[in-house]
Amino acid sequence: MKKEVLIITSYFPPEIGAASNRIFQLANGLQQNDFNVSVLTPLPNYPTGKIFDGYKVKFRHVSEEKNITIHRLWIYASNSKNKLLRLIAMLSYSCSLIWFFMWNKIPKTVIVQSPPLLVAFTSMFFLRNKKRNLILNVSDLWPIAGLELGALKKNFSYKMLEKIERFNYKNANLILGQSEEILTHVISMFPNKKTFLYRNYPDFQPPQLQQVTSSGKLKIVYAGLLGIAQGIYKLCTALDYSTIELHIYGSGAEQSLIEDFVYQHPELPIFFHGRVTRDELHPLLLKYDIAIIPLLNRIYGSVPSKIFEYARLGMPMLYFGGGEGENVIENNNLGWIATSGDYGDLNRVISNIKMESLTLERRQNIQDVAVDNFNFKKQLELLKAII
Repeated sequence: MKKEVLIITSYFPPEIGAASNRIFQLANGLQQNDFNVSVLTPLPNYPTGKIFDGYKVKFRHVSEEKNITIHRLWIYASNSKNKLLRLIAMLSYSCSLIWFFMWNKIPKTVIVQSPPLLVAFTSMFFLRNKKRNLILNVSDLWPIAGLELGALKKNFSYKMLEKIERFNYKNANLILGQSEEILTHVISMFPNKKTFLYRNYPDFQPPQLQQVTSSGKLKIVYAGLLGIAQGIYKLCTALDYSTIELHIYGSGAEQSLIEDFVYQHPELPIFFHGRVTRDELHPLLLKYDIAIIPLLNRIYGSVPSKIFEYARLGMPMLYFGGGEGENVIENNNLGWIATSGDYGDLNRVISNIKMESLTLERRQNIQDVAVDNFNFKKQLELLKAII
């Protein structure tokens, strides 16, 4: 008999981005390996902050996709920079979760995604039970990450978030962390807590690689969320374009700033391509020389999932984010590293990248490392054994 598992998350396809991809892959992987999986998630709205077409004017939407039952609940959708509106959005989803918990039978095994902290707290608080196996999947360390990003200050609200964070960890039977730094942080609070390193490894067929045709300039691509944390607008303004092209795919809070900058500087080789689906993106990425992975500030506990996805695509990477991600790039020979926050060093590193070093053999070696070391199926087998 299949084991019942409920996954509670704030992000799920058709929403785009690492968070939704990560949870869908976990749900799909478990469903294909003797688990009966259901998902609780808001009506899709990320990153636009507006309910997607086909889901509007609905309080609840239930569907079955790849044998996974998906319950989409009402949310006051917003991507506003106004903290009050964003809090209202999280509270609205939390209220929908409480309503769902009251009227539906909840499986014994529940996986809760964190952040958002408040949504995770709602789930951990209302579902805590000695007979229930609560698994907390921690992808970023909040409130620490918010402090490092400048989104939070050390005040009363911050102390409350720290208390919520501790409550969530304390009441979890198992904590999944996407980085060693996350697990170290958890164990520093609760030394006996059961933890598991769960990287965001992708699970798609590695493409057949071909040599990229040189155009004379180094073709650098960024693909993903155009948010404050990524700092793509700052990147556009700080790069030396004498030997490079910059191609950008994605959407997010900084999109209008980036589009305006590109429009106002037609002399610069910056190309904004907008948002595309993940399936559309993969073949597009293969025509570029290197992929850049930036963070505006080093964020403790963060290891961008793009590292593992690009590696499976055989993409050489330029990492500009600091922290544990640097170790992954260096230890697996996946590309180049520039000092986090130092745009002078970034331009220096770029100027030293030789076109002749971007060989097909190098791409193949990167892909081989990903297939051998960043293996989703092997990781899932280990996870299955402990849940």
